[in-house]
Amino acid sequence: MKKRVYIGLGSNCGLKQENLAVARNKITELEGTRIVKSSSLYLTAPWGRTEQEDFINQVIEIKTALEPLALLQDLQEIEIKMGRQRQEKWGPRIIDLDILLFGDEVLDFPELKVPHPLMRQRLFVLVPLQEVNAELIFPDDGAKIKEVLISVLAREGNKKIKRV
Repeated sequence: MKKRVYIGLGSNCGLKQENLAVARNKITELEGTRIVKSSSLYLTAPWGRTEQEDFINQVIEIKTALEPLALLQDLQEIEIKMGRQRQEKWGPRIIDLDILLFGDEVLDFPELKVPHPLMRQRLFVLVPLQEVNAELIFPDDGAKIKEVLISVLAREGNKKIKRV
């Protein structure tokens, strides 16, 4: 049975928008996988280590027959083939592909935590995720995306996130 999965995409090196397009195309080539919906592209300030170029971010909804760890492995292979190097935490990257949600599952593997543990703190995830599914409910605690987004905006304001 195919699962609904949300993936965060980001790039802040090279031709950022083209990098996201290449990654989306490679995701559609994965076995039993298709993109159902894509958010707009967003120009966002870096998170974590801020002394680097701005990112272009996006969230896509896919349907996939792949199991969570198989999908993770395939996404990491896409990152590597596109030139991603994991030298520095929160450093510059040509492409970043994160599994945000995997169906209604709560997963706790050493290499994969779902829901993504930092997604509720990141406007560059929450804004495009709400665009893709405004009625989304988090599987771990039943929180609604709208409420989480309002809370983060109230706490942090609209920190440099702009639709491209």
